[in-house]
Amino acid sequence: MSQTCTISTEAIKVGLTSLGGTLTSVADAEGTEYLWQGDATYWGGQAPILFPICGSIRDDRARTQDGSELAMPRHGLVRKREWELERSDETSATFVFGSDEETLAGYPYPFTLRSRYEVSGPTLTVTYEVTNDGDRPMPFQVGGHPGFRCPFVDGDAYDDCYLEFEREETCTAPEPVTETGLIDIDVRHPVLEGTNVMPLAHELFHKDAQILDELVSRRVSLRSRNSEKGVELAFGDFPYLIVWSSANDGPFVALEPWVGLSTCNDEDDVFEHKRNIQVAEPGKTKSYAFTVTVL
Repeated sequence: MSQTCTISTEAIKVGLTSLGGTLTSVADAEGTEYLWQGDATYWGGQAPILFPICGSIRDDRARTQDGSELAMPRHGLVRKREWELERSDETSATFVFGSDEETLAGYPYPFTLRSRYEVSGPTLTVTYEVTNDGDRPMPFQVGGHPGFRCPFVDGDAYDDCYLEFEREETCTAPEPVTETGLIDIDVRHPVLEGTNVMPLAHELFHKDAQILDELVSRRVSLRSRNSEKGVELAFGDFPYLIVWSSANDGPFVALEPWVGLSTCNDEDDVFEHKRNIQVAEPGKTKSYAFTVTVL
């Protein structure tokens, strides 16, 4: 059975579960819930942890430079597994997941993965710690996938909400290939043109996600034109931000900080050749953090 816990301050209350080692709730002091609650009509997830891939690899398979074979589904191997609640107190909690026969069958690297959660004031800090427990360099990707209710307040409409970036942006996004989960990096469409505001509309996601790989901003806020409530995501350790909702007009938006991307059409199937692939040396740990702040 899954273990659950709650961490909180006077400004924010966060629910956590060992199933996936992740979030179940992010609420403010007034009880407004910001985290998507996982209605399977649209998307049954909430905030899965993506490891050791973000997105998809071609035909769910790849190989490493030394000839090892990899096989794993979209977003990797840990998001639907039970983790262990390693420690918790009033304001912090840590979950841990270690490689086992199941993960080693598709990803032949011994690893330990921790998800740490800490609240201070209105801010939740989420940290992923990746440790290489093997004797050779370990290539990997890691990412977050938190979904947020959109709108947060009853009576608002989806298109009353918008994303506000910390800086004015002019950028394009590559086309997702919905049939494969991969990316056509050569076919791009404009997303932001001399503005820091992206109005939200369900039509943005009818073909899948908006893959923001050219952003200058490292912070983005989800806001409503009709309410002062909102959340801010700061993702300085992650070069890519994926913005996604379900193609059937789900009342949520996921703001996903990733260190890597799905396999792109200009990439081969060698795992180490993927964009921004991370490598942990034997016995070493690499950490990546993002924050969620209730506004």
